[in-house]
Amino acid sequence: MKTLDALDDLDRKIIVAMQHDGRASWTAIADIVASSVPTVARRGQQLLADGVLRIAVVPALGSTGDVDSFLVRINCRPGSQLDVAAALVEHEDVRFVTLVTGQYDIMAELIVRGGATHYPQLIQQLQSISGIKRWRSDLIMHVYKVGHDWSRQLYAETMSLPADEFGSLTLVDSDFCEPDHLDEADHKIISALRDDGRVTFQAVADQVGMNESSVRRRFDRMRTNGCLDVLTLVPAPALGMGAETLLLVKVDPSRLDAVARELSQYPAVRYLAATLDENSLFCELIMPSARDLYGFITQAVATLDGVQGWNASMELLFMKRGFVETPWWRSQVGLEG
Repeated sequence: MKTLDALDDLDRKIIVAMQHDGRASWTAIADIVASSVPTVARRGQQLLADGVLRIAVVPALGSTGDVDSFLVRINCRPGSQLDVAAALVEHEDVRFVTLVTGQYDIMAELIVRGGATHYPQLIQQLQSISGIKRWRSDLIMHVYKVGHDWSRQLYAETMSLPADEFGSLTLVDSDFCEPDHLDEADHKIISALRDDGRVTFQAVADQVGMNESSVRRRFDRMRTNGCLDVLTLVPAPALGMGAETLLLVKVDPSRLDAVARELSQYPAVRYLAATLDENSLFCELIMPSARDLYGFITQAVATLDGVQGWNASMELLFMKRGFVETPWWRSQVGLEG
């Protein structure tokens, strides 16, 4: 993978533009970053080839039926953390996996298809992974925010995206995609875009046996209706963000929703959800440095009416997000890609 220190300002702007829309044309991205199309295409393709970026298209939760999400916190035998995390990455029902500091070794999100009643049979196989000592899980009751383009605030004044788009929030709508919103052809299109979210509609059409215009129309409908997600995976340090942190914020029960909505306003908050245990909010922050993290916690989190305290863990190695394995984690720990 290209070393993150080798990225220049244009590389980073291209990354920001692709986080805004991972399927945007090179022409559209060139307009956003104020560079030539050949240069942007060459740089962008190199970022993808080097594993600095990965674009993936995945179906929205609920598109295949009822699901419940669980936040899982794991302690491992010394020296086994990486092996345990790698095993979790391979499981199709694990949505994200990260190695962390603090009282736990691994945090993950587990998606239980068919609802929570199916949880016992799923964890029976997962908890048997060699190296796991302790497994704590908590139901995610409500997701307030998922910000796939958390980097957008970095170049808000110098890139040509409209200011309101940079300032907008990625808030989760209460209406979920349901199985009857998609048919077999829709699922084939999403599957064809799973490993390479930038493959052309014509290539998808050739693969699934449809014409290009039908594929494009179906994709646009699914995206507009919230039935698919276009993910742009990038290591936060590539954009100068060196403090990825997971907070479990304990809140006065009567202020849970109000605190969540206030926290959702901050661009640094990438993900925010309410958990069942201890009236807590699970929050992921992406910030430039430990100093910035300190300022956010002391000046924003600590001053919110209703916040009673928090536990925090630094993210050391993000291995999976949105059901998609990150392309860089194996090289970071010296494993073959």
